[in-house]
Amino acid sequence: MTSVHGANPLRDAADRRLPRIAGPSGLVIFGVTGDLSRKKLMPAVYDLANRGLLPPGFSLVGFARREWQDEDFTKVVHDAVKEHARTPFREEVWQQLIQGMRFVQGTFDDDDAFERLRGTIEELDKAQGTGGNFAFYLSVPPKSFPVVIQQLKKHGLADQTEGSWRRAVIEKPFGHDLRSAEELNAIVHEVFAPDQVFRIDHYLGKETVQNILALRFANQMFEPIWNRSFVDHVQITMAEDIGIGGRAGYYDGIGAARDVIQNHLLQLMALTAMEEPASFDADALAAEKTKVLGAVRLPRDLGRGTVFAQYTAGWQGGEKAVGYLQEEGIDPASKTDTYAAIKLGIDNRRWAGVPFYLRTGKRLGRRVTEIAVVFQRAPHSPFDTTATEELGQNAVVIRVQPDEGVTVRFGSKVPGTSMEIRDVSMDFAYGESFTESSPEAYERLILDVLLGDSNLFPRTEEVELSWKILDPIEEHWDGHGRPAQYPAGTWGPVEADEMLERDGRSWRRP
Repeated sequence: MTSVHGANPLRDAADRRLPRIAGPSGLVIFGVTGDLSRKKLMPAVYDLANRGLLPPGFSLVGFARREWQDEDFTKVVHDAVKEHARTPFREEVWQQLIQGMRFVQGTFDDDDAFERLRGTIEELDKAQGTGGNFAFYLSVPPKSFPVVIQQLKKHGLADQTEGSWRRAVIEKPFGHDLRSAEELNAIVHEVFAPDQVFRIDHYLGKETVQNILALRFANQMFEPIWNRSFVDHVQITMAEDIGIGGRAGYYDGIGAARDVIQNHLLQLMALTAMEEPASFDADALAAEKTKVLGAVRLPRDLGRGTVFAQYTAGWQGGEKAVGYLQEEGIDPASKTDTYAAIKLGIDNRRWAGVPFYLRTGKRLGRRVTEIAVVFQRAPHSPFDTTATEELGQNAVVIRVQPDEGVTVRFGSKVPGTSMEIRDVSMDFAYGESFTESSPEAYERLILDVLLGDSNLFPRTEEVELSWKILDPIEEHWDGHGRPAQYPAGTWGPVEADEMLERDGRSWRRP
């Protein structure tokens, strides 16, 4: 069937049902020997190739200090793919992929190594047809960002020629406060234009996070009640059941709020609270998220509206867990938060007076990330109190992980002769509703980088507004004694429960 203009809509290049396939391109990974590269990035590249979403001549270049040859690098990628890839291993896909694999040995301050990298890219342009299109993925500690960026500039690797592109991909954290974020942004934008910079927040690549937009704006049943007239409050939770593992060097001095709230949770809040964008292109989405972050209001009393805490020894999954201060590599006098909870308001017409409660922590009851929009109670109930004593508040719960989906909680009559009402849940689960499994977040994000689609990447202004929200809270914690405590395996400190109890509310127990 053709349209009135004679075009077949099923073959239209703009048809979103068709897969988006990257054009000629390559990816350079700095810090390719790290856990992120081995467990996420290299498997994601293979999965994209396996799904037919990469060009035949796609190239993958690793840069690290190890004295490897190309064959050693290929073996490392092979092992990472075999262990961590989402899709089945296919020899023909692998054989095509390794044609474009190269390794460059060197340190970040090694000029000769960056000259070798430039030569490698030029060779791949000719051999693989990458067209001069390369993305540089900085899977490195934040302190190394400036030197790598400057080296890319010094050796002409950031230069775009006519008809080609160069892009920089930066992993969080984007600074550790507003000042350092501004300094980092200045360094990056000295070399790369804003549309060349992709800041990775892997949570934004998750299908469920993207489904927030579909749930809100594709369904007439939700949007009319998604406001202060009907919503009582919103809870956004990212709970982990693990400790810091071997990350003491990274985690101590950063903490839960900087590690999770400043990026993941504030981004989830912005997507939950924003107005409908004019379109789903990057500029329109960023504009609406920026409005939300710019309208955030902190509690007047930060001592009563925020909580920071550390886990102590306890039991997790039937095993004894040590406290944070007893973890290897942690300063016994550390005040770093492993749990953080904050109450925020949004000063606009839609959300005035509705509190947003954000919490995150390690060594909590279970691993879960969710957004719970909790609605006000019905203004008038014709039911007897005894008929509704087990009735809670209606809620829409977006489950980001691990059981991706949406739950709607509402009251229903209990079967029988009496009018008794109880809470019931209606569930949508990705795994049960769709035959295709959800791609990993890094698959979507790497593909978007290669396509130049920045919808799911926080902009400079979003990052800096997030630090403006968190900085006063961190400063308050720094000047007000030691963190509260909670035993490992529980749902956090009593101070966090008291914070909600003062508002006549309580935390959800996912």
